[in-house]
Amino acid sequence: MGGTIARLAEQGHAVLLLDMTDGEPTPYGDPATRAREAQAAAAALSPDPAVHPGGRPVRRVQLGLRNRFVEHTIEARHKVAGVIRAHQAQILFVPYFEDAHPDHRAVTRIAEDARFDAKLTGLEMPTPEGMTPGGPCHPRWLFYYFCTHLRITPQPSFVFDVTGCEAKKEAAIRAYHSQFGVNEKNRPVVEWVLSATRFFGSRIGVGAGEPFFAREPVGMGRLESLPV
Repeated sequence: MGGTIARLAEQGHAVLLLDMTDGEPTPYGDPATRAREAQAAAAALSPDPAVHPGGRPVRRVQLGLRNRFVEHTIEARHKVAGVIRAHQAQILFVPYFEDAHPDHRAVTRIAEDARFDAKLTGLEMPTPEGMTPGGPCHPRWLFYYFCTHLRITPQPSFVFDVTGCEAKKEAAIRAYHSQFGVNEKNRPVVEWVLSATRFFGSRIGVGAGEPFFAREPVGMGRLESLPV
């Protein structure tokens, strides 16, 4: 959903990326490299103030869970709830719940329950380093983005128009050079993702789009808001 992140940041939304783990170990990476790549990706998705003066830079927070060993626990839930409170998040985007990757499934469960935990009064939540504690809040929406290791075709609830943000999306992916540059086996992934972006854009009559799923209905008040 890199295009969506870029578009929302251009529009002035306060976008916070929560890295649940440091992504290591991998064949060609290390924690310091992955941290630099993550910051480069956030910078690639952030708006140019000269072009979008009302935009806001994309921020990142590292939660510090153990990669490849992520578990749906009370401790993990409360860590994420603390981030939700500190950011006063109104919308959460989490991985699609059908996936072969155990970490992805665990992260989704953690975030779903953290959304509820974040609103509980009389219960303290840990605050990540560098963030200011916030009071109880309940994000109004939770949407799932399609990032899955299963060979399935998404059936989205809606597609977000990201036309014009394709270059930022690609730059953010390629910022992870240890994953998609050095690792020859993963190089085709970049084009797969960009091809999917073009395909889903075609489903709503635009140049590029990203699919999302919602368990709750998304309201509409004007037929004019439907794409032509």
